[in-house]
Amino acid sequence: MDEFICPEALGNQFPILIQKNLTAIESAFDLEISLRGNKIMFAGKTASVKKYKKYLQHLVQLAGENNGLTHHDILFSLNLVADGKINALQENVQNKNIIKVNGRDVFPKTYNQQAYVQAIKENAMVFGIGPAGTGKTFLAIAMALSALINKTVERIVLTRPVVEAGEKLGFLPGDIQQKINPYLRPLYDALYFLIGFEKTAELIEKGIIEIAPLAYMRGRTISDAFIILDEGQNTVDSQMKMFLTRFGVNSRVVVTADITQIDLDQPKKSGIFKAIGILKNVAGISVVHLTMKDVVRHPLIQKIIEAYGRAEK
Repeated sequence: MDEFICPEALGNQFPILIQKNLTAIESAFDLEISLRGNKIMFAGKTASVKKYKKYLQHLVQLAGENNGLTHHDILFSLNLVADGKINALQENVQNKNIIKVNGRDVFPKTYNQQAYVQAIKENAMVFGIGPAGTGKTFLAIAMALSALINKTVERIVLTRPVVEAGEKLGFLPGDIQQKINPYLRPLYDALYFLIGFEKTAELIEKGIIEIAPLAYMRGRTISDAFIILDEGQNTVDSQMKMFLTRFGVNSRVVVTADITQIDLDQPKKSGIFKAIGILKNVAGISVVHLTMKDVVRHPLIQKIIEAYGRAEK
């Protein structure tokens, strides 16, 4: 059995964090780990032991440079390890890209989520491409709210194409607005979670936050705004081009898309493919791809996506 002695300068916090995340760490490295005071003991295959020692050395260095580590730092670091990026630990754990919203800290939880948030900070337009549960919409809305709070934009515009996913819109009860609202519900849900129902309602009533179907964007020029097109995979070329040419001075644009779930009658004609193909090398535009490894909902979601992927192949 190998052992690692935590530096006394770090106090008890470091072993406590390891203990709290023991099951996740054992799973990530395929080791049996136990703690005794400031001593971490572990056993397993030689390659796993070597990898874990390297990981601990990185964490100790980070803890010393940052006056400690948090539970989030451990979880984020384990996602980096799972993604084969153990050598990128120091750079990425230090560059946390914390999004502050209404007293709440929102963290990217994976390497690709970190890159996604960084891209939104640095570019006027970002495409976030990835399967369900990878945080594409949630992180984009958190960034939009942060920009609004910091007064770098004056309003937020959230939009989605109204495309039926196996059910007919006409059979839903109510007027046209009541029929459309269920399609926009995921956008409301993210806002409610981040700033609460009352604040969301207040900002919508004042016109500071606008949530509308994609068709409502035609003919407009939207300036001083953070604009998000959600479910971009459900646009055709003409709709995508229309949307991408709506933003004006001091506006930022994020397009999210899940190309594994296209609800169009002819999925290959989705406007997302042409858009990222012709715009990916344009300065000021970034395309970030998230994968199954970035799924941060229930752990079963990743397994469901993998199973469907195997079946479709």
